[in-house]
Amino acid sequence: MSLLLLSLGIVALLALRVPVAFAFLGPSLVYMLSIGQSVGMSLRLIVNATASFPLLAVPLFILLGVLANRGGIAALLFDFALAVLGRVRGGLGYVSVGVSLGFSWMSGSAVADAAALGKIQIPAMLRNGYPLRFGLGVTGAAALIAPVMPPSIPAVIFAGLAAVSTGALFAASVVPALLMAIGLCVVVFLQARRHPDIAAVGFSMERVRATGKRVIAPLGAPVVILGGILTGAFTPTEAAAVGVAYMLLLCFAQRTLRLRDLPSVLTETVLTTAAIMLIVASASLLGYILARERVPQLMTESIFAFTASPTGFLVITALLMLVLGTVVDPTAVLVLVVPILMPISAGFGVDPIVLGVLMIITLMIGLLTPPVGTVLYVLSSVARTKVSEVFVGSLPFIVPFLVLVVLIIAFPDAVVWLPKVLGL
Repeated sequence: MSLLLLSLGIVALLALRVPVAFAFLGPSLVYMLSIGQSVGMSLRLIVNATASFPLLAVPLFILLGVLANRGGIAALLFDFALAVLGRVRGGLGYVSVGVSLGFSWMSGSAVADAAALGKIQIPAMLRNGYPLRFGLGVTGAAALIAPVMPPSIPAVIFAGLAAVSTGALFAASVVPALLMAIGLCVVVFLQARRHPDIAAVGFSMERVRATGKRVIAPLGAPVVILGGILTGAFTPTEAAAVGVAYMLLLCFAQRTLRLRDLPSVLTETVLTTAAIMLIVASASLLGYILARERVPQLMTESIFAFTASPTGFLVITALLMLVLGTVVDPTAVLVLVVPILMPISAGFGVDPIVLGVLMIITLMIGLLTPPVGTVLYVLSSVARTKVSEVFVGSLPFIVPFLVLVVLIIAFPDAVVWLPKVLGL
């Protein structure tokens, strides 16, 4: 009965649009008091949840993304991609995917990607005769590459919770992220054929060379970060610190950032980090309660009774993540569900790296689906249009992500191919 009341309290608070962290925290504290546990114990559980060395990479990668955004890296990538692809029919759609792919190596956040690139790409598409829904859809869907492609903040959180190698999870995410980009390009091609009247941008080799020179230095950041991680020179946390130092030097050298800008950069980083860590902490307390109520054991028995195959388990996991991702923040879902699913996946013989990639991709789809879809609201604000317009425009671009989920379930060994080749 107490667990039922706890669940109803959380659902009611979420329905009232209370922030996820507080929707979890309030009922959890009431539960702890109702069973005679002190507030002090709850605070210890909350603090211990964030006292993790792997999680130290989260604020560093957030800072890296903020610096890349403030340093105008997105605009530089857009200019270069436009110079190369602008003359192709539907070229701005391919540009959107390409820029998001390039920016994803530095941001790690779909929301940051959508906010930074939406302000550039959507007005450019409208000026060149592209339908608004097309611009909203491709921009929003392409932003989902960022949390999958390393450095991925959800991957750092999953690796810390599941006690697996962050480097291995990063390596396993590269190919799925590239397949996401390829799938989006296919949809852009099909959509562009329906709108033959959209304008193309003139091609100039001189412009390609000029814009190409300006992106060489920024693209050095992912080389340093991922090269260091995949070769074993850095841990992910160390690589994040090195990446921040590289981006700081680059921004100061190019005079896109000044000393007086640092307080606002750090403030944005702290606010974003605090929001994530508060969710991690409150979800960890809720996770303790679920463990005390034997929810993991009950879920294990239910899943084993329903299916005996690893494929069936992966299908159930994907469906669960798709549903939860539409109503709860992805970070909260990871913190709650990973400790429950890890022992179950071990019982089915599923590699935790495969589980991590599958969970992250399916949860990210929720960022483009109401009622919680954060990317929907960001693009709605950027384009000054209804959230429903963003959602309808995004629907065709979600299809390749769902196809990718099916492929991961059907061929899980392909996910761990690259980590094995790299010896991770």
